[in-house]
Formats: sequence, C-alpha cells, structure tokens
Amino acid sequence: MKRALAPARPLIHAARRASSWFSGSDSTSSRSTRRSGFYESLDCSVVHFPYQRFVALEIPTIFNPHDLQHVHYPQFFPDADYKWREAIYGTACRMANTVVVHSNFVKNDVVQHYNISSDKVQVIFTPPPTQVFAAPTAESLAGVKHEYKIAGGFVLYPAMTWQHKNHLRLLEALALLRDRGTKVDLICTGGQTEFFAQIAKKVSELHLDAQVRFLGMVPAEDLRALYRLAKFTVLPTLFEGAGLPLVEAWAEGTPVTCSGVTSLGEIAGDAALMFDPQSVESIANAISTMLSNSQLRERLASRGSERLKSFKWEDTAKAYRAVYRRAAGHELTSEDKSILGA
Repeated sequence: MKRALAPARPLIHAARRASSWFSGSDSTSSRSTRRSGFYESLDCSVVHFPYQRFVALEIPTIFNPHDLQHVHYPQFFPDADYKWREAIYGTACRMANTVVVHSNFVKNDVVQHYNISSDKVQVIFTPPPTQVFAAPTAESLAGVKHEYKIAGGFVLYPAMTWQHKNHLRLLEALALLRDRGTKVDLICTGGQTEFFAQIAKKVSELHLDAQVRFLGMVPAEDLRALYRLAKFTVLPTLFEGAGLPLVEAWAEGTPVTCSGVTSLGEIAGDAALMFDPQSVESIANAISTMLSNSQLRERLASRGSERLKSFKWEDTAKAYRAVYRRAAGHELTSEDKSILGA
C-alpha cells in the first residue's frame, strides 16, 4: 500500500495543507474566502472548487454551489451554518469566473438570490455517479440478495438521513397503506446523520420494524444491484438540486416515483410519477399506484432509459472543458461555444 501511494504523496500533502485552511466553524467563512497564495504557487490556469468552499485567488476560479436549500429551509440549519453558507456562497458566486450548477432550478435560485448575471451561471447536468462502478450481473444480484437477506419485493429509498429527505412522512405513508391492507417493504440506504434517531423512533412508534430496513452506506456495486432488484425507487425529498437518485435508478432500468418539487420535475420530465412530498396521503397514493400498476412501472422505466440519454458523462466532461477553457482565456472551439451558449 505504501508503495502504491508513493507517487501521490505530493498531492496528498498539498491537499492536507489546503484543507487545513478550511477547518473550523465560527471563523470558517473568513478563512475560506481569504487569498491563500498556495494555489497560485501551483501554476494553475484555473482552480475549480467543486465543494462548498472557496478561496479568493489571483487566477480564474469555478465555484459549484450544490443548491440553496438553506434559503428555502433555514429551520434545517444551525444559525452558524446558515450564516456560513450565506457568507461563502454569496462571496464565491460574485467572485468566481463561472458558477456551475446542476439544474436550471438552482441556476434561477443563484441568479435571483445573489443578484448575479445569468450569463455567469452554467448548468451542467450530472450523470449517474454509479455508472463508474461494475454493472450488476446475475451472480452479483444473487450475492446482494443473500448479503442483505432480501427474500421478497421491496421499494428502495437511497438517501442520507437529513431532515429534508423526508423519511418521516414516507414512514407515515407506509403505515397508512398498511392500515388500508397494503404491506410495503422499504429498504433505505445512505449515511445516518444525527436526525436518524428521530427516524428510528418513528419506525418504532408506527410499528414498522418488520417492514423497514436501514442499511446505512453500502458499496456502490451493491447500490447498483439494489436499484436493479427494487420494484421501484421512491424519492420523497423536500429539496433536491441535482436529483441523482433519479438518474441512478434509470441507469438500472428501475421506475421512479418522486416529489414534484425543486429540480425534480425538471430532471424527471415525464419519466417519474410525481407526488406532493408535504402530503402523507399523496405519497401513499403514489406508492399504491406504482405497486398495483405494472404497466405504469414498465412505461416509466422505458421513459427513464430514454431520459437518461440527456445525462452522459462525455457531455458533462465536454461542458466542464468548455468552462475551463473560457475561464483560462483559451480559444474556444465551435463545440465549446455551442455548449456554453446552450
């Protein structure tokens, strides 16, 4: 292992040195926007900040604000975190050469909230991150069923247990369906945050222990298999900037039912059954419809496969290349100009 890491050590040390400037809480905003001198020493033409950090530099920068959830749902954020996001996001969006976002919904949010030109904000869709991992085989599907003790059909919800992911209403919808005579088995994947304690309590209160399982983080290959094995994917989130579970599900031929809010309608088009995430009844009805209508599931899976053609890694790579070339002042090809003008 030491031998394998040897060529990467200079980069690792540089990353550690850079990340040390971003640590801290109350004073993070001031440190994250100061001029460092470190990046300039690397002789870069452009520096891309793909995460929610930013440093003011003498060279062109690209900033990726994932979304402005804190503006729409400030109650989900500690006051210090809210202030930090506003300070960093606002400064970065104004100072960066280009702001890259993953949906037109987020673009409109950024333009309006921070009062910057729409020409400065580039929408670049994100294809399924899971596609870089091995596709499921019959053998791996059987292995995942054995590993996670999956005996029958289930619905999949892949999401970290943040409050805005809306697990509580989803659980209430499952309890409502059970009381109406429809038992739905749910498997949830994703990291478990501090809010998970409230979710676990809700599972117990609603007596859903036999129906609902939280697997935590699973290997990407296993996640692909779980998508493939699920009857469908449900996405009841209150807020999404990119809608990655949609494209991940489509990549496995899995139909989707999801919230009709924020970026999800834009990403999904006609390839998902929409519902109101604020309404337990609406969530329950959508799940019931998906369970009972196999033709709808097949139709949505087919539409998802077609919709997925708009989310290609090659297109994403070309879009970032065009953004980098423009920021660096390089000559743009006709393809670059077409991409940037789209």
